[in-house]
Amino acid sequence: MQLRNLTHALLLAGSAFGTAAADESFDTLAIHLEQNATDGDAEVVIKATSNAGGLSALEVVAPDGRALLNFESPDSKLGIRSFSLESPEPSNDGRVQADFPTGAYRVSGTAVSGSKLAGESTLSHALPATVTITKPADGQEGVPVNGLVTTWSAVPGMKQLILILEDEDTEMEMAVDLPAEATTFRVPDGWMRPGVEYKLAVGTVAADGNRSFVEIGFETAGAD
Repeated sequence: MQLRNLTHALLLAGSAFGTAAADESFDTLAIHLEQNATDGDAEVVIKATSNAGGLSALEVVAPDGRALLNFESPDSKLGIRSFSLESPEPSNDGRVQADFPTGAYRVSGTAVSGSKLAGESTLSHALPATVTITKPADGQEGVPVNGLVTTWSAVPGMKQLILILEDEDTEMEMAVDLPAEATTFRVPDGWMRPGVEYKLAVGTVAADGNRSFVEIGFETAGAD
């Protein structure tokens, strides 16, 4: 959930969306909308992984024809194989949705080998419902470092859940994909440290990939 700017640039002439047919598809290609319901902000995330080795160029075009990204690495011998791009994360007041409209986003790439890649991924603005974290309580102090079982309310119709536990001091985090029906998670003994503030987030993931996170903070008991 860290922020990174998604660069806006002009679409160059001779784009891979021209008349040339693509030789390859992307290994992975996805775009989704994500909100932190606790903080009241939102962002768009784009992920693309080449199926043809490193890329020397990558382009992302919005449904309205605007070029959102034009990456080039012309002098690299290996190129870049995997991209994970995040928009800024302003308040969820419609600005992200306005800049990233619903519809099919076209992505094209050129591999170092010369192969062309092309694909599409569809963005929706529908955000899934959120869970309510019931244990530990937000702001709770003296939480045991071992034996903690976190709990939250069920949200039907989800594809999966994501749990993130972050050590606020070191920024070390644990991220776990969970089944959609899960409502508990036992934190492995030995992972948390005494007297440390932690942030716990649980996210619902819809079938279209969009996700909604809620988070709480708590502090572990000090060392004896």
